[in-house]
Amino acid sequence: MKHAKRLLPLMLGAALLAAALPSWAVVDSPGGPAVLQLGLHKPVTEIAQQIYSLHTMMMVICLVIFVAVFSVMFYSIFKHRKSVGHKPATFHESTAVEIAWTVVPFLIVIGMALPATKTIIAMKDTSNADLTIKVTGMQWKWGYDYLKGEGEGISFLSNLATPREQITNASLTKDDNYLLEVDNPVVVPVNKKVRLVLTANDVIHSWTVPAFGVKQDAIPGFVRDTWFKADTVGTYRGQCVELCGKEHAFMPIVVHVVSEDDYKKWTDGKKKEMAAKADDPNKVWTIDELSQRGEKVYAANCVACHQATGKGVPGAFPALDGSAVVNGPKAGQIHIVMDGKAAMPAWKSVLSDTEIAAVITYTRNAWSNKAKENIVQPAEIVVARK
Repeated sequence: MKHAKRLLPLMLGAALLAAALPSWAVVDSPGGPAVLQLGLHKPVTEIAQQIYSLHTMMMVICLVIFVAVFSVMFYSIFKHRKSVGHKPATFHESTAVEIAWTVVPFLIVIGMALPATKTIIAMKDTSNADLTIKVTGMQWKWGYDYLKGEGEGISFLSNLATPREQITNASLTKDDNYLLEVDNPVVVPVNKKVRLVLTANDVIHSWTVPAFGVKQDAIPGFVRDTWFKADTVGTYRGQCVELCGKEHAFMPIVVHVVSEDDYKKWTDGKKKEMAAKADDPNKVWTIDELSQRGEKVYAANCVACHQATGKGVPGAFPALDGSAVVNGPKAGQIHIVMDGKAAMPAWKSVLSDTEIAAVITYTRNAWSNKAKENIVQPAEIVVARK
């Protein structure tokens, strides 16, 4: 009774706390993890199906070995215990046992290795692809360039689309695809072989979509490749699975597998969108136009490291607010933004001339910065590229 009285206030407190917290209904993520999922993702490629079958086969083999070995061991201990009069054997060796415990494990390993080797060889065969996409990992987003096949020339960055406030504010209700949504998903046609060519421009990343059976590291200075051929239309999700920095958890991957007709519509629309966004580098912008454009570029590409306040992360990423580089001659900042420095990637291969000019102009006029050379035109970036 005394213990019950002591527990009553704790129980009431827990009930009040539960009532105060937001109600989050946990549901399956389409193309992503499912509630109470125990096995691997449902495979939608031949390779993923082979991996699933291999996993199941090897788990069964291990279970059979476990049951057999421990059954014999426990039976021997119980039936030959000293209390029932058994005495230990005095032999030192047995040729039959030596042969058995060498040959049997060898046959088991061979039986597991043969189908696994077949699958590994198939995973490495990237020949005769219908579509080739270059994937570039960067802190902390993915870049995609369609190199070959229908859609050739399409290029875009894919960023986490979950609002930053939703991530940091625990009182807000989370979306069903919290931290698994992007602003620009990869789109590929169904039943077409897609080759991925992977690299990175800063640290090691890893492009992984479990439903495809694909996990490939993206390594700076190296080019790796892999492939998939999805047989089911749908949305499939993955993440960077290589610890790549403080925003590692915010690098989701979303792939839309669509019909051939829908893919053609997407490529046509994407090319028109890219053409509409293409800027004339000779156009002279006002400082307000560049600052407004630069604020969007900064929010999409720079805020993770340098923060919305421009204060950076002490000891990791420098502050832009009050920076001597930002407030100094613009040539120095142009060089750093374009060519990179230390952990900062080279943005000249990612951003357009106008975007680079805009983001530099924005930082030179934002927060407490009051640079004398406070505007950079796209034409200056064109010259700097030469």
